[in-house]
Amino acid sequence: MDFITANLSSVHKKNEFCCEKELLDNYLYKQANQDIKRKLSACFVLADNNSNLIKGYYTLSNSSIPSILIPEEVKKQLPNSYTSIPTTLLGRLAIDKNFKGNGIGKILLVDALKRCYEISKTIGSFAVIVDPLDKEAQTFYAKYGFIKLPDSGKMFLPMKTIQQLFEK
Repeated sequence: MDFITANLSSVHKKNEFCCEKELLDNYLYKQANQDIKRKLSACFVLADNNSNLIKGYYTLSNSSIPSILIPEEVKKQLPNSYTSIPTTLLGRLAIDKNFKGNGIGKILLVDALKRCYEISKTIGSFAVIVDPLDKEAQTFYAKYGFIKLPDSGKMFLPMKTIQQLFEK
């Protein structure tokens, strides 16, 4: 199987994608292209080179989180003058039901983190944040070191941690 990661485009067979989570399926079918045109998010797909069948996708956008949500041990590294901290939002990550259990989630996450890290070299981003859809997603992100933010459903991974993954 040959896969490439690319920006979502008209060549990709998005209507054949099904992750069995209506919110994530409908986003790809109905909203992703509009969000891309409006510059609200970027959508990246892992697709088969030959058929353009989408195996999985994720979205990225600029975001911020209130500094009061950041755990104290991390917040003490930041200036007090920031009331919100710039971040990159990994908004959606989904794998087609036919390809679950094949490591595609990990491939997509690593690809997303690499993109976020590269972007952070030119635009300020303290961390990558996610807002897990359910317990399954929360467990997935926790497995890769994401930290739950108090008083919100969000989780984050500091860019310093991500940097260590790619600059060894």
